Amino acid sequence: MMIDDEDYTDSIYHIIRSQGMCAEYATAVTGDNFSSMFAAMDDEYMKARALDVKDITDRLVGILTGQQNDISEPVILVVDDLAPSETVQIDKSKLLGFVTRYGSSNSHTAILARTMNIPALMEVDIKKEWHGKAAVLDGYEGQILIEPDEETIVEAKKTLNEEQKREELLKQFKGQKTVTRDGRKIHLYANIGSVSDTAAALLNDAEGIGLFRSEFLYLKSN
Repeated sequence: MMIDDEDYTDSIYHIIRSQGMCAEYATAVTGDNFSSMFAAMDDEYMKARALDVKDITDRLVGILTGQQNDISEPVILVVDDLAPSETVQIDKSKLLGFVTRYGSSNSHTAILARTMNIPALMEVDIKKEWHGKAAVLDGYEGQILIEPDEETIVEAKKTLNEEQKREELLKQFKGQKTVTRDGRKIHLYANIGSVSDTAAALLNDAEGIGLFRSEFLYLKSN
């Protein structure tokens, strides 16, 4: 655990004691330093961990300052970055999709978006003037269309309707044996990250759990 890492905590204590700074400042500076260290690594997996360090730090600073982030209505969330702990705690019924300036397909946030079946775009050149405007988030083409015209909206609704039809079509296979034509048995397992995911897996005839992302249980509990 990052918060149990002695180098991380020692840095926070050192800044507080040597510079006379508050805990919030010391934590933020330490997080930036460690995040930059990971971001400078050559390995893509380790580089993606820079966002995880930033997530932990932002959570700590948020707790220290008493900050809360709530979404009151359905929106496409457009932000510089979205941490896994923030994503997992957002009301899914109000999160239509999200777009971030930073991040990667290897990040925990991207994995979580796929698990939650939420459209998401990353590494997008976000503009301030997008705030409050209507938009279409096209996950197939990897683009966000701001203030789309009527024709674009009609096409988007058509695509959404076709996707819903495909989902309905797949339901006809529920209850069927997962066996190939030559008699080979195929086991269909689901990846889950919460108790509610288990219910969804059972509803869709999953025969077991392939990957249990237990870290999401921790994120939801904090």
